[in-house]
Amino acid sequence: MKEKTIDYILRATWQAVSRMYNEEASKFDGSMAIGFALLSIDKEDGTPSTAISSRMGMEATSLTRTLKTLEEKGLIIRQKNPDDGRGVLIFLTDYGKQMREQSKLTVLKFNEVVKQNISEEKLNHFMEVADVINDLITEKKIF
Repeated sequence: MKEKTIDYILRATWQAVSRMYNEEASKFDGSMAIGFALLSIDKEDGTPSTAISSRMGMEATSLTRTLKTLEEKGLIIRQKNPDDGRGVLIFLTDYGKQMREQSKLTVLKFNEVVKQNISEEKLNHFMEVADVINDLITEKKIF
């Protein structure tokens, strides 16, 4: 194939971003999945466990492993949801809040550096293209 396909470019770029985040997170004994999970939990009011997987776009079974890791590292605690006895709320510990802040700074730095190197017009086009691709997939217009 002489030309790179769109899916190849998306996959290769995401893998590079993922590697970059994992390298940075490893400095703090973390991972991209841990950072993303921490950012998906409300730092004050906690978050229902069921809402975290949808915020992260992952399957509930994968989230279970991630939450177990977060709990083992002392980043979160689980409490029964007072509004729904069957549900669980996930709260950040003080350490979890610190690590959430570090994750937030990392994401903001990535965005800042990208914005410094790509014009606003090109970024807007990128966002438009990504939206169209997502819509085509969501609306099952490809397969």
